[in-house]
Order: sequence, then structure tokens, then C-alpha cells
Amino acid sequence: MPPLAGSELVKTPVHLYRYLLRCCKQLPSPGMQQHYRHAIRQVWHRADEDDPERIQTIIHRSLADADWILDKVRSSLSAKRLI
Repeated sequence: MPPLAGSELVKTPVHLYRYLLRCCKQLPSPGMQQHYRHAIRQVWHRADEDDPERIQTIIHRSLADADWILDKVRSSLSAKRLI
């Protein structure tokens, strides 16, 4: 399950950047949101990849990582509610 609707529309690095920043809004605490927004911006400033195949690999991996993080947060919140 993708973290947000529209992940299949992410085709360019700019789309990925905007999508990941929108994913940060799904995180439960302002501290977590700020941490991941900062991390995304730091990685973005150092990115200078030109190979289209490598860019697509990075996009797919980033989407998978965002999905993993949001699933982890959702499952931990669900576990806390059950206790």
C-alpha cells in the first residue's frame, strides 16, 4: 500500500520531492515531521544524478522507504491503542 494516493504519478525528481514532503504531513508528531522534512531537504541538496535509469531506481527506492516508515508509524500507533 503506498503512503499516499498518487505515488504512481511520481515520475521526476521534483515530483518525488513534493510527494515525500506531503508524506511528512502524515506523521503523528511535529517533531517527526520536522526531522523527516529536514532529512529530505538535506538529501535533495546533495543530489546531482544525471542517469535516467539511476533516477528511476532512486524514485522507486524512496517510495518504498516512505511506505515502510509510514507503515511502521501506523502499526506502532495501532499497537498503542490496543494497550
